Amino acid sequence: MRMFVIKRVVILFVLLLGYSAVNAADGDLITKQITIKLDKAGTLQDKIGETKKYKITNLKIVGEINGRDLRLIREMAGGTACIGGDAYASTNTKGKLNKLDLSEAIIVGDSENSYAYSVGRDGGVTSYYAKDKDEIPYKMFYNCLSLQEIVIPPCIISIGVSAFESCRYLRSLTIPSGVASIGDYAFRDCGLTSLTLPSSISSIGDNTFEDCSGLTSLFLPSSITSIGDNAFCRCSGLTSLTIPLGVTSIGSCAFWACSGLTSLTLPSSITSIGDYAFSGCSNLTSLTLSSSVTSIGDDAFMGCSDLKNVQYQINDDMDTYLSKDHPCIDINVDKIKYSLKGEAVTSITIPSQMTKVGEYVFQKCKSLTSIYVSWKTPLKLSSTVFCGMDKQKCTLYIPQSTYQDYWLADVWGDFENIVEYDTSGIDKVTDMFDTQEVSRYSVNGQRLSAPTKGLNIVKYSDGSVKKVAVQ
Repeated sequence: MRMFVIKRVVILFVLLLGYSAVNAADGDLITKQITIKLDKAGTLQDKIGETKKYKITNLKIVGEINGRDLRLIREMAGGTACIGGDAYASTNTKGKLNKLDLSEAIIVGDSENSYAYSVGRDGGVTSYYAKDKDEIPYKMFYNCLSLQEIVIPPCIISIGVSAFESCRYLRSLTIPSGVASIGDYAFRDCGLTSLTLPSSISSIGDNTFEDCSGLTSLFLPSSITSIGDNAFCRCSGLTSLTIPLGVTSIGSCAFWACSGLTSLTLPSSITSIGDYAFSGCSNLTSLTLSSSVTSIGDDAFMGCSDLKNVQYQINDDMDTYLSKDHPCIDINVDKIKYSLKGEAVTSITIPSQMTKVGEYVFQKCKSLTSIYVSWKTPLKLSSTVFCGMDKQKCTLYIPQSTYQDYWLADVWGDFENIVEYDTSGIDKVTDMFDTQEVSRYSVNGQRLSAPTKGLNIVKYSDGSVKKVAVQ
């Protein structure tokens, strides 16, 4: 019994020693900023030494750095020299570097010392070298788990593919004003909470911010013209986002599963929205589209179950709509409720600018009783566009002298009530509040004494003519 007690005491003593050693190691960390000046690239290891490289938490480097230095930085930041292959999983270091200041550093090309390597399935090894002082190279900081803050060199103009991918605890990043391009996957699965992109950047690549669930604030400069596929996929922390005027395309799944988004305004410069672009944005309640949008991909807004206010703009001043009384929509939404200010929309007008209507656009929109189109030639549609609608109750209004074409056309011909109406003289659509109504007509040209259910043609004192949907 005594021997048993002694053994237990010894074991406990050993455990306490181990615990103390660990705490001592953590307590031995160098928390103040260490500034190291390099007279020659490749000498960072000589300056720091083996005993201190895993103790430094805050480092500033002044001077030129090459592949050898970059490899050491990766190890100090909890990364590894291996960035791919089977060996990767078990090679993360115990580095504690969380703050890195490269504001006075210059990355130089190095063909002799690799900063990282990958192992292929066949066992072959690929080494990666710094090529240019202007670039953060491919996967430079990939999976550097201790890195929290970084200031990159001011001379950098390009951030390479996957440069900061999987830096899950990276919270702060300063991007120089001269950076013109950011590679695909550059910040995928990062811990960034906010980021300001400089005005020199023209595009956001594929998967650039994918899985940055902590990102709550993001400024996109007016210089950006395109947003790539999966660019902000699963960025669930984003609650609002202003897409700048100048962006012409939004890639497939660009904002897929951004469940935090509640409102969204797309500028008049956008012409195309990719498949599943906003699919799964379950808290999106308000959407504003411009008439410049001519192509919206399949299921672009699928799963936007709370989307109730959709408005379609026809000008650049962001306040005049094709119809003030109802939205005009060409989107793919699962079980969308066409409503405005809580009232169900029973009538909708599809503008002639639309050249494509995706699948399931009006799926189960059973409240629709009238649809107005102005195409002289019926647009080819998928058989699923009006899936689940009551085509007996809903009247299809078409341009004059086109009845036979629509009646014989696939999908369009399924409507039991097809009515021709005069679309001439309605090219000028305004939203003037300082004018008075002069006269009101039905779509058949009959004078109306009061607003009448359906589409009304209203003439105003300034000479303008407006289509008004009366519910």
